[in-house]
Amino acid sequence: MKINVNAVWDGGVNGNGNLKAEYLNTKIAIPASLGGSGSGANPKEILVSSVTTCYTASLTFVLASRNLPVAELTVNSEANISDNDFKIIHYPHIVLSKAASEEQIQSAQRATEAADKGCEVGNLLKKADVKIEIRGKVSLL
Repeated sequence: MKINVNAVWDGGVNGNGNLKAEYLNTKIAIPASLGGSGSGANPKEILVSSVTTCYTASLTFVLASRNLPVAELTVNSEANISDNDFKIIHYPHIVLSKAASEEQIQSAQRATEAADKGCEVGNLLKKADVKIEIRGKVSLL
């Protein structure tokens, strides 16, 4: 797999740039807390967005492979970053149709962990000592 990403920057530290890939086009900037303009996504937001996208795609695949009656799927992610620690917590919420069986509900809950194991971006981050935690919720429509 080959991925091409292009960044164009204008205005020095207080400026901002644009990050483009085949299906990505976003404004980027140095955070205001580091003396930048803060008027765009910063590198850590882009990194957490990448692992959230990977996890969500993996979870979608796992749920589909189990033929579960998914009505809605959302994933919120939170990163806690300090000098010694980098932790990402995914909060997937799977809404199944009201006719879902108890077995299907349990399968959906297990899918939240299976997707974590299948996410390549998350697995790369774990090798760099980033901690990833899953706090999934399954409910019925």
